[in-house]
Amino acid sequence: MNTLFLLIIGIPIIEIFVMIKMGQQIGAINTILLIFLTATIGIYFVRIQGLNTIKSGFTNLYQNKTPIYEIISGASIAVAAILLILPGFITDFIGFALLFPFTRKVLINNWISKNKIKKQSNSNIIDAEIIEDKKKDDNKI
Repeated sequence: MNTLFLLIIGIPIIEIFVMIKMGQQIGAINTILLIFLTATIGIYFVRIQGLNTIKSGFTNLYQNKTPIYEIISGASIAVAAILLILPGFITDFIGFALLFPFTRKVLINNWISKNKIKKQSNSNIIDAEIIEDKKKDDNKI
């Protein structure tokens, strides 16, 4: 089956199940307040991490470095913001995990290294150096 279809159907079912179980444990009102609290705190931290990432990206640009890590980090922060806005505890957990710089760095480094391995194994590029023969050039004059 299509993975996207399973995610669209599966995640809300799991989230509803977890919310019902939490509602049984701590009460319905407390569960709703906890969902709003995690969304509010999460969006606050998304803002802070986003500004830090932008500042780091500008620092790299001033040093004439390409801010590749900052671009990918900014995208993962945007995904974290979406996950934190969605109601539910599992999406909030994943969103908060993406907000921590350590876990974000581990995920990004794993993703980059996996893509480098794929590119290296599929590439048929041979590095070479061209050496010009100066004797042939001198004879032409």
